[in-house]
Amino acid sequence: MTDQRPAGGTGQQDEAPAGIDTSRAHQARIYDYWLGGKDNFAADREAAEQALAAYPGLRRGVRAQRAFLARAVAYLAGPAGIRQFLDIGTGIPTANNTHEVAQSVAPEARIVYVDNDPMVLAHARALLTSAPPGATSYLDADLRDTGTILRAAAGLLDFRQPVALLLIGVLQLIPDEVSPRAIVARLTEAVPPGSWLAIFHPASDILPDQIGEAARRVSARSASTTTLRSRAEVARFFDGLDLMDPGLVQVHRWQPGSAAPAYGEQVPGYAGLARKP
Repeated sequence: MTDQRPAGGTGQQDEAPAGIDTSRAHQARIYDYWLGGKDNFAADREAAEQALAAYPGLRRGVRAQRAFLARAVAYLAGPAGIRQFLDIGTGIPTANNTHEVAQSVAPEARIVYVDNDPMVLAHARALLTSAPPGATSYLDADLRDTGTILRAAAGLLDFRQPVALLLIGVLQLIPDEVSPRAIVARLTEAVPPGSWLAIFHPASDILPDQIGEAARRVSARSASTTTLRSRAEVARFFDGLDLMDPGLVQVHRWQPGSAAPAYGEQVPGYAGLARKP
């Protein structure tokens, strides 16, 4: 499954819901613009265009990220038999959201979305569209507040049964001084054996000049800083887990259980899916 939105951000968002600061760009709204959405403001569009000027291939990478999410969720709900998903860093709804993919395979799947962007909160109703026997809910929380997330998610998810943790394009917003590895460890420690962790993370060691400049331009215009990481640094998020084939690879080359081709275009982002033994 791939994202079906148009290639460019053609819509214009004029009025912001209460509580949204439109003077600074926000990652979720920048991604929305790159995916052709309309839920973005002038500051978001400026940051997005500045990044595209530094690295014109950014949209290809963002679409590859969405495609990875869809492939990973389809595998988890299908062959892996997972029925519970904790999607942290949800972003603004687009095509192939987690609940849509999971419940198309397993209608009884339960999904908890987590984000701390007021724009995503304004769209939460669009995320809560599943029909019985499945269920979805939305939490307004920060990834760093794992205790709050786990306590609130337990209202819908049974942490005695396997859970899929989805951290797709969110860990780059956690700087090293906040110990992102410890955050991931707390989440994986809270779920039982047989649970899974899916990560997408932009890379510092693929097309480093282009993606590095794009990240700097976004950070300069945003409320949060983007931290790119190398393959070795991203791999450490999976410590203690069993990475399934093809391992940690460039995002567009990830297919569940298949060897990744070593040729073709470069996309500066890593994706992996691992099981807790």
